[in-house]
Amino acid sequence: MSLKKTRSTQRRRPRGMTLIEIMVVITILGLIMAAVGVAVIPQLDEARRDTARLDIANLHNALKLYYAKKGKFPDTSTGLRALVETQTLEQMPRDPWGNEYVYLSEGGKPVITSYGADSSPGGEGADADVSSRDLQKDAVAHR
Repeated sequence: MSLKKTRSTQRRRPRGMTLIEIMVVITILGLIMAAVGVAVIPQLDEARRDTARLDIANLHNALKLYYAKKGKFPDTSTGLRALVETQTLEQMPRDPWGNEYVYLSEGGKPVITSYGADSSPGGEGADADVSSRDLQKDAVAHR
């Protein structure tokens, strides 16, 4: 008889996961993903705003190069297309939210703006505008 018991114990197959165990694992993974999402999403918005600030600074430098070549900044109607036409830039730039940057020539001084996630003037948080005016104020404040 002991021989039969050993053979039967040797023939046992490894047991798979039950439905409840799988559901517990999926629930735990969902909780982890939710916690990570809560921590990461605000950082993503701030990273987009930082990218817009860097893009605007680079566009401002491209405008300075354009000014050095032409002796003036592009007018508002021509806008940033002038940088592409003079091959200062390869293509029309887009902000991190996929919209074109807004260019205004105010009294001969260029102002470049991204309207943020909502693509309309004003707003707060991710919808807030990022403008070259703000960058110039920040530069003066840091001096």
